[in-house]
This record gives sequence, C-alpha cells and structure tokens, in this order.
Amino acid sequence: MLKIFKVTAILEGISYLVLFANMLLIKNNNPELYHTLLRPLGMTHGVLFIGYIILAFLLKKTMNWDLKTFAIILIASLVPFGTFYVEKKYLENA
Repeated sequence: MLKIFKVTAILEGISYLVLFANMLLIKNNNPELYHTLLRPLGMTHGVLFIGYIILAFLLKKTMNWDLKTFAIILIASLVPFGTFYVEKKYLENA
C-alpha cells in the first residue's frame, strides 16, 4: 500500500500543477481549450486528491506517523509541490 501511496502522491502533485497551468497559461490565451480541459483535469485531480487523503489515513498507523507528521502530510496535499516534498522527506526511505 505504501507504493500505491507514493505513486498517488506524485500523480496528485502533477495533476495539481497541470490544473494550475491550465488556469494560468491556457485560460487567457485559449478560453475554449481551457473549458474543454477543465472537467477532465479537475476530475482527475479530485480523484487523486481523495485517494491521497484516504491512503494517508490508512497508512497512518502502519507507518507510525505522529500527529505533527500526519498533519504535514495532509496539509501538503493543499500546497503546490507539497506532495513531492512528502514523497521525498517521509516516504523515500520507507
């Protein structure tokens, strides 16, 4: 399950950045493409985000994360590049 969480963390971070790129770069230059991409990108990111949160809760006891570590792992899903940080700092050696 840890390997699935690592992959989910990376994919969730990538989907977050792609969603931002769509909003910041494509929206102003090509509004039609922006609206075409918004639903599939948003849905993909949403599913990965929910998966990340659920897997974090499932792994909390197995990985013996204290409350502070667990909070950092959860909050990282809200910050761009946060899941990459979690994968590097907390999951790389696990």
